[in-house]
Amino acid sequence: MQKAFEEVISTRSRLRDILGMPRGYAARKSTDRIDNVFSRFIAASPYVLVATRGGDGLLDISPKGDAAGFVEILNEKTLVIPDRPGNQRYDTFENLLNDPAIALFFIIPGNVDTLRVAGSAQIVRDAGLQKRFTVDGKMPRVCLVIRVEEAFMQCAKSMVRSKLWNSEFWPDLSNVPTIAESLKVHASAHESVEELQRNEDKMTATRLY
Repeated sequence: MQKAFEEVISTRSRLRDILGMPRGYAARKSTDRIDNVFSRFIAASPYVLVATRGGDGLLDISPKGDAAGFVEILNEKTLVIPDRPGNQRYDTFENLLNDPAIALFFIIPGNVDTLRVAGSAQIVRDAGLQKRFTVDGKMPRVCLVIRVEEAFMQCAKSMVRSKLWNSEFWPDLSNVPTIAESLKVHASAHESVEELQRNEDKMTATRLY
């Protein structure tokens, strides 16, 4: 049974009583489009986290990564993310069929600022669009097209506190679980952890595109 907390914040007024209001420029730093500032950030980003909501009401975050600038800007209100081979769960796509709302979090290695984008999305099949994302002769089967409704830069404090890009502070990985261990336990896989890891490594090496 969950312990009783001293107070559970349940209203915006109480939240702001405790935490205060946005300071300085933070209250008005967002826009409803991708301008030159944000387009330059996206062009340098090889990694984006994609958040959607499923039919069960649970939120989902899926990582997408490719060569820097792989998220294409069609115009100031429209972004495109190509689909690449994965585990074929397609949680993001399944979720969008239920609720088109989407949020993106762009990260640039070594950079402490990040970019947040929110809007709505469609799963699109368009030969002309798909061909633009061809890599090694392989064309994505679908593309994710996002209509931008809000965009703003996130300040550096979390990156600085976490020392994310400072290898001197990276943790010892010897006891960090692998996906192979997770599959063995949570998917009741019959292969050994070593076999599972070999399979994962092989798929990573051969099914990038």
